Amino acid sequence: MQTLSRKLKSLSFFALLTLASTGCIKKMLVDGQIESTRKASVVVNTFSDWEVARRSASAGMSKLEGFHYLAPYNEDALFMLTKGWSGLAFGFIEDEMEQAQDLHGEDSELAEYHKARAAAAYVRAIYFGTKLLDMRHEGFEPAKKNAETMGKWLQEFEGEDDAIYLLWTAQAWISRVSLLKDQPEIVADLFIAYEMIKRSVELYPTYNYATGHTILGAYHARSGMAELDESKKHFEAALKINGGKALLTKLNYAARYYCAKVDKANYVKLLTEVVEAGDLLPEQRLQNTIAKRRARRYLSKERMANCNF
Repeated sequence: MQTLSRKLKSLSFFALLTLASTGCIKKMLVDGQIESTRKASVVVNTFSDWEVARRSASAGMSKLEGFHYLAPYNEDALFMLTKGWSGLAFGFIEDEMEQAQDLHGEDSELAEYHKARAAAAYVRAIYFGTKLLDMRHEGFEPAKKNAETMGKWLQEFEGEDDAIYLLWTAQAWISRVSLLKDQPEIVADLFIAYEMIKRSVELYPTYNYATGHTILGAYHARSGMAELDESKKHFEAALKINGGKALLTKLNYAARYYCAKVDKANYVKLLTEVVEAGDLLPEQRLQNTIAKRRARRYLSKERMANCNF
């Protein structure tokens, strides 16, 4: 009987060990697939076909959501969801919204439909982004009380990875505010994103061809509260870093700064440079394609009228 008991205990231990090993193997496989997906995701940036990229981005979100479901602890999955939802909203859904506005009117049912879609995508990005930030440095909820508490919490963030995660979370947040700027309760929390992007630029100013400086340039040129000297400083810093090859900088410089300044000559000059630019940055071909689409649209008489030209 004692021998049988020992055998049963050994079998139980072996079974538990096998289950634990199987769980570890599954975790390794899932984590490995997520890591590989993040590394390979940069390929889409080389696409020049906006329609192909749009379909690819939309289809890919369900896969990324699945990764997070299987591995809620995985930072790569959270990052890809943050960047993916934000990129889908900015690069594609907002483009569809602008098309609908031009064809059917700014308050048309179709334009409002796409606006709601974009806002929802940004909310999703912010959800995953803040979850990722809180995973790395706990304390987001109490920190967002005011600018001072946010600034203090953000001092815990160091290094390039933290800067990258802050940037994409802030980008989604600022874009949502820009989209819903007629809702005071949404605008009231803009300081949270501003503190994030400011810290990101402090840590890694050259990241993604100075995207942080471009975002800050647009932020300081926002209508009604324009700080144009500060806006120009950040746009010029971005151009110095990316050499004007990352066309979203020029697009925003024109659409934000020169529009707010009511400087038609430089507005048209910069947007024309964007439209006529060659394949300046193959690794950012998709982003430049998006910039060119927007630049053509913003050169229309109707769009320029929004700048009081």
